[in-house]
Amino acid sequence: MTAAATLTAAFDTYPWTRWSIPEDGYADRLERLQAIYLAHAMQHGVVLITEDLAGVAALVPPGTPELPDRLQAEIAELMGDRLAPMLAAELPPHPDDSWDFATVGVHPEHAGRGLGSALITEALSCARESTTPRMSLETSSLSNVALYERHGFTTRHRTEIERGPVVFTMAIEL
Repeated sequence: MTAAATLTAAFDTYPWTRWSIPEDGYADRLERLQAIYLAHAMQHGVVLITEDLAGVAALVPPGTPELPDRLQAEIAELMGDRLAPMLAAELPPHPDDSWDFATVGVHPEHAGRGLGSALITEALSCARESTTPRMSLETSSLSNVALYERHGFTTRHRTEIERGPVVFTMAIEL
C-alpha cells in the first residue's frame, strides 16, 4: 500500500471527492489525484505518514508554487466533465500568510483510534514552529468540522455549492 492508496480509501465516500470526480474509474482517478498532490506537498511542504501507512497528512506553506502546467492538464483530464462545475465553485481564498492543510486521512480499517487527531496535532506543530503560524483548510464533512474544532480551528465560511456539497472553510492562529 502507498500513502496515496491510504488517502484513496479514506476519501472513498467523502462528499467533495464523490462530487468532483467522475464515477467512471473513480478509485483510480482519486488515487492518481492523491499521488499528484502528495508529491507536490513532499516537494514544497510537509507530508506526515504513520509507520504502518494507516494515516497520512499533507500541508504546504504560504507561497508554495502552483502545480506545473503538465500536472494541471493531467488533473483536468482526471476530473473530466466534473472540472467545470468544480472550478465554478466559489470558495474563499486562503490567507496569503497561511499554511494550507491540504489533506488528512486515515484508512477506514484504522479509523476511530486517534490517528487523525495525532496527525492534526503534528501538522499544527509544524506550522506553529514556522514563521507563519497560521493554517487554513476546507472540508465537506460535518464530522471533520467537529474534529477540527476540537483542535482549535474555527469555521470562517460556509459555501453551499449548487448540486454539490457544502464546503466549510476553517482556520486557526497558532
